[in-house]
Amino acid sequence: MRIAVASDHRGVRVKGLILEQLRGLGHEAIDMGPEESGPVDYPVYASKVASAVSAGTVDRGILICGTGMGMSITANKFRGVRAVTCHDDVTAEISRRHNNANVMCLSADMLGERLLSRIVDLWIRTEFEGGRHQRRLDQISEIEVEQGTSPEGGNSCG
Repeated sequence: MRIAVASDHRGVRVKGLILEQLRGLGHEAIDMGPEESGPVDYPVYASKVASAVSAGTVDRGILICGTGMGMSITANKFRGVRAVTCHDDVTAEISRRHNNANVMCLSADMLGERLLSRIVDLWIRTEFEGGRHQRRLDQISEIEVEQGTSPEGGNSCG
């Protein structure tokens, strides 16, 4: 699986650990920055990963910032991206089983290394259940069209 990973300055160390973990699991992990821990703006890096997921050049993305919330807000602006903030085993598993989340956002400040590793492993391994959950994802796709955030609906920002 091709997985894009990025962070803000607070998540650079954690990003390195996650990249190493993903590669150790046999995935192609793509570092989308930043390289150093100097101050940066998280929307820049969230956009890089979300754009790659939206375009289909990667299968999934992982974003890390202080809380994971800013990254999630930004990533969800992109067509076809289903970004979630995960903070434990349950949110990681259900986000995949029920929501087919393709971007996971994590907190660099509030999660320990062992928990982060477990969350990443669980999120990567968990498959989407489909069924009634697919019907709901189809409804979300229809909303994207109605709101003009998909190619079928054009861009309402003109």
